[in-house]
Amino acid sequence: MEYNILHNEAASRFEVVVEGLLSLVDYKEVNDTFVVTHTEVPKELEGRGIAAALTKVLLDFVRASGKKVRPVCPYTKAYLQRHPEYEDILV
Repeated sequence: MEYNILHNEAASRFEVVVEGLLSLVDYKEVNDTFVVTHTEVPKELEGRGIAAALTKVLLDFVRASGKKVRPVCPYTKAYLQRHPEYEDILV
C-alpha cells in the first residue's frame, strides 16, 4: 500500500496520518548523520507495513542527501539487518 509520508523537518521526523492516527519515525541530525531514535505506529495500524514504509522513505532521503544513518531505534536496526542494500549509508 502507498502512504503519503511527509518529512516534517521542524519536528525532525517522517510522518503519515492513516485513519486519523499519526505514525512516525524520529531522528536527530548530527553533522552528516541521521540518528534514528524512535519509530511509532499506533496498535490499531500495526501489521500494515507503515513502519517499513516510513523507514524506507527516511533511508532513501538520507542516501539522496549524501548523508549517513545511525540506528538507535530497535525497529530501524532490524529493518537494516533485513535490507542490506542500505549498508552503504550505515555508520
